[in-house]
Amino acid sequence: MSVFTDETRERAREIIARYPADRSRSALLPLLHLVQSEEGYVSPAGVAFCAEVLGLNKAQVGAVATFYTMYKRRPTGDYLVSVCTNTMCNVLGGQEVYDTLAEHLGVGHDETTADGKITLEHAECLAACDYGPVMTVNYDFFDGVDPQAARGVVDELRAGGRPMPTRGARLCTLKEMAVQLAGFADEREGAVADGGPGEPTLRGLRLAQEHGISVPGFDPNTPIRSKAEADRAAAEAKARSEAAAKPAPEPARAVPAAGGRSTGPATGTTGNSGVGEPAPAAEAAGSTTRDVKAPDDKSPEVRAAETRQPDAATAVPDAPGTKIPVDGAPPVPRDAQEAEAAGAAANPPAGDGKPAGDEAGAQQRNLKEAEAGTGAAGAGSAAASETGVQK
Repeated sequence: MSVFTDETRERAREIIARYPADRSRSALLPLLHLVQSEEGYVSPAGVAFCAEVLGLNKAQVGAVATFYTMYKRRPTGDYLVSVCTNTMCNVLGGQEVYDTLAEHLGVGHDETTADGKITLEHAECLAACDYGPVMTVNYDFFDGVDPQAARGVVDELRAGGRPMPTRGARLCTLKEMAVQLAGFADEREGAVADGGPGEPTLRGLRLAQEHGISVPGFDPNTPIRSKAEADRAAAEAKARSEAAAKPAPEPARAVPAAGGRSTGPATGTTGNSGVGEPAPAAEAAGSTTRDVKAPDDKSPEVRAAETRQPDAATAVPDAPGTKIPVDGAPPVPRDAQEAEAAGAAANPPAGDGKPAGDEAGAQQRNLKEAEAGTGAAGAGSAAASETGVQK
């Protein structure tokens, strides 16, 4: 019987529907958060569930689940308490905060208290250096903590309370947080926080204002232009720069004739008057033809996005410079397919906890034979040894 409820399966289908049909494996990250919201961690059953609904194998799912630290591979408490011990927070006392909590709770890194309430971990960086030392509870911030304040937070959590974070919404359990990370709204009252940035974040802006420091030519009241307006302004600027760079035509110079009379402007050719003037500098330097605008002047990022999610305005697949990526392996020769099938048949898929071919029955049989060989004497030991060599 599956450990996942019908509601979880329905949500899984909703997550997969967010992505194009041929890009369904992109739903793996939110799906891992979804199964974590059900069990509190990504279990072997959760890995199998994600592999089943996405048509992947368990190795592909496990490779992603073990890469990101937000996916827990063993049962985790209701509240994940993370203490930053990286450089900035460490200098400000982060390590003392972590050591105090470890001693107070009786657990170490990535360990859970006996009551199942709190899992403690040290974090390399929580991206809040200006508020250090910091710790988070289910990824909500508690800023400027000291050992005593941190102990007060965990004691309130173990007593059933939910202390208010320094910044962010009301606390929720790790399972409730996983639902939000999977892309579903939190309907609890007070789940959405209000408020602006804190004073430490604004300190740099305050100093810039006090000392009159600003970006040259920056006007904060300038409205954001539409793409059409920006393209038009860019085209006008380019035209002005090209006009400024184009060399001015040289004035016509008369070529004196044999009798001292002027015969008109020089043409660069020899006529009845003798040797002509050299060619103008612009012609000697090469072509002065204006650059021709490329058929598609979009940025590489825009082109990549359009080829992955085409719409009515996207160029057709056979247009110059466009290519629609398609999932799936290229066709291979028949002998390679037969060899792959034979290899798959000879190597059953591995479980989550042991490599392929590591069967428990073979281990137990070898252990019994080794014990029998150790306890026997003389011929018995020799026979056991011979049996082992033959195997």
